[in-house]
Amino acid sequence: QLQLVESGGGLVQPGGSLRLSCAASGFTSDDYAIGWFRRVPGKEREGISCIRSSDGRTYYADSVKGRFTISRDNAKNTAYLQMNSLKPEDTAVYYCAAADRPLSSFNLCTPRTYDNWGQGTQVTVSS
Repeated sequence: QLQLVESGGGLVQPGGSLRLSCAASGFTSDDYAIGWFRRVPGKEREGISCIRSSDGRTYYADSVKGRFTISRDNAKNTAYLQMNSLKPEDTAVYYCAAADRPLSSFNLCTPRTYDNWGQGTQVTVSS
């Protein structure tokens, strides 16, 4: 069973930075994907950044391009989301998710294609 453990959320001032971590274990496929998603009350869950293991292909939502960076440390089985220049509208619960199978580029960051989810971590951007 694939397990995901997130860490790194918290309170930060606008313009500040945070790094989220997602420790993953239990992959059975060599070609898998890990993604970061966020949910704001009253809104749909949003795929903000995802990465595919086979070729390192990444996806970024327009709202975070140029500010967020997804990366992975294969030796540690950990994925990271570096979030810079944070804005109040980035406030949300952030979830790490994984798909233990190949994903197409088209569906790389579509929430419904992920079936393993972390517990979520709150990120609050406020002065």
